[in-house]
Amino acid sequence: MRNTAVAEQPASVPAMSRLTRQRLHDTVVEYLRDYIVKGVLAPGVKLNERELCETLGISRTPLREAIKVLAAEGLIEISANRGAAVTKLAESEIDEMFELMSGLEAFAGELACERITPHEIAEIKALHYAMVACREREDLSGYYGYNQQIHDRINGAARNCALRQTYLSINRRLQAMRFKSNFHKSKRDHAVHDHEEMIKALESRDGKRLSAILRQHLLDKRDVVLVTLATARETPATGGR
Repeated sequence: MRNTAVAEQPASVPAMSRLTRQRLHDTVVEYLRDYIVKGVLAPGVKLNERELCETLGISRTPLREAIKVLAAEGLIEISANRGAAVTKLAESEIDEMFELMSGLEAFAGELACERITPHEIAEIKALHYAMVACREREDLSGYYGYNQQIHDRINGAARNCALRQTYLSINRRLQAMRFKSNFHKSKRDHAVHDHEEMIKALESRDGKRLSAILRQHLLDKRDVVLVTLATARETPATGGR
């Protein structure tokens, strides 16, 4: 893409690829959401419809429908003067949403320990092993995907529809930040340990323990994200001295 800013990414993050055939707009939504989460389309970047259509091999109709969906999710902002651009969250918004998400996941953990089935626990353990395998081969995209599936399964096991809808809404806006929090190997190692403790709490049906682990897990991610943003903000000034 010639005029669309693209953030630097680890080697394991895929570049944009042309869709193999025309698909429904919900598939385009998935592609664009994935690009936003992984930073291929960076926060604040204006979307160039012509170039996106050429890159994905689609017409403007499904692209515009997808943009409307992502705007409703808060991932894209549409302005009459500027057009559509990837949402750029203020640090205060990131702080508050991670704080809220930590509470949502903590509550989901308590409920999950009461309602989860042995089969669901076994599935979460399998996802954990797959996540660890991705960590060992430095597959960041795969690692993040399994990581998110684990959190999603715990939330689903809470079996509370109102909680579920709120969780999905907030999590969509935080996914790009959660993805970035895994860039450092030491942070991934710490997250793996947290997930091992989550599984132990699920197996013992210790809702209070799982709740505490999940809350701190999310607050730790928040701290990593905020430090990363602060460092990025200060780096240009430091480099110019």
